[in-house]
Amino acid sequence: MTRRLWLSAALPAALFPAASPANLNLRLRSRKLGLVAERGETWSAPQTAIIVCDMWNGHYCQNSARRVTEMVPAMNAMMNKARALGVHIVHSPSGCMDKYEDTPQRRRVKQARPSKPPIPLARWCYLDLASEPPLPIDDATSPCDDEVVGPAVRRFDRQHPGLEIKEPDVISDSGEEIFNFFEQEGVRNVVMMGVHTNMCVLGRPFGIRQLVRLGKNVVLARDMTDAMYDPRQAPWVSHQRGTELVIEHIEQYWCPTIQSKDLTVAASGRTS
Repeated sequence: MTRRLWLSAALPAALFPAASPANLNLRLRSRKLGLVAERGETWSAPQTAIIVCDMWNGHYCQNSARRVTEMVPAMNAMMNKARALGVHIVHSPSGCMDKYEDTPQRRRVKQARPSKPPIPLARWCYLDLASEPPLPIDDATSPCDDEVVGPAVRRFDRQHPGLEIKEPDVISDSGEEIFNFFEQEGVRNVVMMGVHTNMCVLGRPFGIRQLVRLGKNVVLARDMTDAMYDPRQAPWVSHQRGTELVIEHIEQYWCPTIQSKDLTVAASGRTS
């Protein structure tokens, strides 16, 4: 039976170093050898960025599109608070950059100073059997959980309109552009959120696998993501449990996870 080591949700203050109001107290959850543990870590808000991955305004899988829409209000409210604390926001609706070319948010990231990455940037980071086993869900046979699955055609052209794009933000789906922007702004810490956990969140050129290889401090906001998984496929669990299994895989092999509320409260304990 898998052993679990749980720390109290209210972690002792001693776990966190003294921090200024511009810092964030995070509770990072990770897994190793069947054990689950949480630890406290303090991140500087101005050195932290949120990447919003592929929260499009539509999808061929109607249940997936519905879950994205359900996630939007909480994500939008969280980003407003994080932004006010000095956290950078990167909107990454892949394949939709043409809709934003004339915006200051798009120009800002394109104008970032070029910087040489420590490794070659991949256009897509595939499953890496040298670092991780196969994913715990079958997302190849048919990942859509609609009762009747329609054709897998593009049904989006921009980010979901409920997610506000504000003046300090940037818009990019380029690993190179985002890396340049992070280096220019001194971003060391990256929070991934959006969809889909088992696909784009891991594999995009700005996704978890690439960011970890670039040496960034990376976490996944586990309450702000959703997997593409059909319970009619292995391991024949609910859609929610399928998403949880992918999150557990990430915690074991790639990076810790957090609750997004950690990004809304300064280290002083005051809510922004």
